[in-house]
Amino acid sequence: MSRNPGDLRVGLLTLGCARNLVDSEVALGGLLKAGYSYAPDVKRADIAVINTCAFTEAAKKESIDAILELVELKKKNKIGSVVVMGCLSQRYGTELAKDITELDIVVGTDSFGDLAKVLEPLRAARGTEGAGARVTVTPRPQFLLDQFSPKKSLTPDHTCYIKISEGCLNACSYCAIPSMKGRHRSRTIEDILAEAGERARGGKLREINLIGQDTAAFGFDRGRVFELPKLLARLAEALPDVWIRPLYAHPAHVTPELVDVFSRHDNICRYLDLPIEHSHPDMLKRMNRGVSREAMDKVIRDFRRIPGMVLRTAVIVGFPGETEAEFEDLLDYMREVRFERLGAFTYSREEGTRAFGMEDQIPEELKNERFKRVMEVQEEITADWNAGRIGRTIRVLIDEKASEKDLWIGRSTADAPEVDGEVLVRSREPLKVGEFTDAVVTDAMDHDLFAEAKPAR
Repeated sequence: MSRNPGDLRVGLLTLGCARNLVDSEVALGGLLKAGYSYAPDVKRADIAVINTCAFTEAAKKESIDAILELVELKKKNKIGSVVVMGCLSQRYGTELAKDITELDIVVGTDSFGDLAKVLEPLRAARGTEGAGARVTVTPRPQFLLDQFSPKKSLTPDHTCYIKISEGCLNACSYCAIPSMKGRHRSRTIEDILAEAGERARGGKLREINLIGQDTAAFGFDRGRVFELPKLLARLAEALPDVWIRPLYAHPAHVTPELVDVFSRHDNICRYLDLPIEHSHPDMLKRMNRGVSREAMDKVIRDFRRIPGMVLRTAVIVGFPGETEAEFEDLLDYMREVRFERLGAFTYSREEGTRAFGMEDQIPEELKNERFKRVMEVQEEITADWNAGRIGRTIRVLIDEKASEKDLWIGRSTADAPEVDGEVLVRSREPLKVGEFTDAVVTDAMDHDLFAEAKPAR
């Protein structure tokens, strides 16, 4: 006899990036709509779902370790079923089912919106008891969420992520994401505006972070026109009291219109995540980045003309064939451009990518050494920039109350959630979580700031 979904508690563990978080919100929203109960602690669930990442070798290892931990809990009858979904499942679904027989269901990236249907067999019994997992993976993912996709928010009420596109337009030689996420496909502007309006209903929303594999490519799949500038302008006008922040914009797809829209709307955060991956022309070609050094230089110069603009980037060290001279070129470029924010990765050799079979693979020890040198340079740049902010008044969005008396934790427009620094605000008067406050920066650390709240008028 099948059990009522409401009798089953579903827990969900999300690994990886904010894009995965949105996928989890959609998956969980669909399950709750179907009548399942939500267990915030995945280790106390009847059905434990893990949304995995497979972007790099380290991410795959983290995912496998988390899966095995849940499997051990299942063996001890502390949880009922284990379901694996997401990028790792999309790439290695059959292998996962074969190697970890205690799994119940393995779900690819095409089933986030239909997870309740996929989990239907689990209503009849408590797991597969070692019989092997049912694999639900389509070779070419097509799913694209919309305003009607049920969602269970996994962020505080005052901030959210809105995914504007799925899949990838690019073909970087090191990256397996196109094989996991499929072709690039964009939502419509009206659909995104409808979701943003719904999120803002109730008056608590203060920040929207727009995400996709490449937000700058938004709309190109429809009419070969980059529509991110139009989307940003519409959102900024519709929600004048909400910060709008686009993330993950490939420099090859940045247009003059995009630069212009940042300068025209005060509530579009003066912040852009612009992953360059490398600086040397030969490296850019081997990576198949689709952008020249000169084009990147122009994009950066154009944005630097906007007062207060903050640039975040990502770089890869240890790509096959990277010479010491090419690596030094990257360090010099960092010192020249002085990105306020930077994330670095060591090259991960991924099956199915063109770079996998390239000659002159770099030893792990040298990759790690270069990673350390990159981070040392960036830490100095960020520390210097933070020190230069002392004495300035900044707008801070309060995220939470700190344990220390009279201290709150927040972020400025220069700080995206999770990946950047924080602003520790001291105030004699109580501050409201989820609201803005003006504060004067009093001290700076390598990544975080200390500030004193200005008295309310």
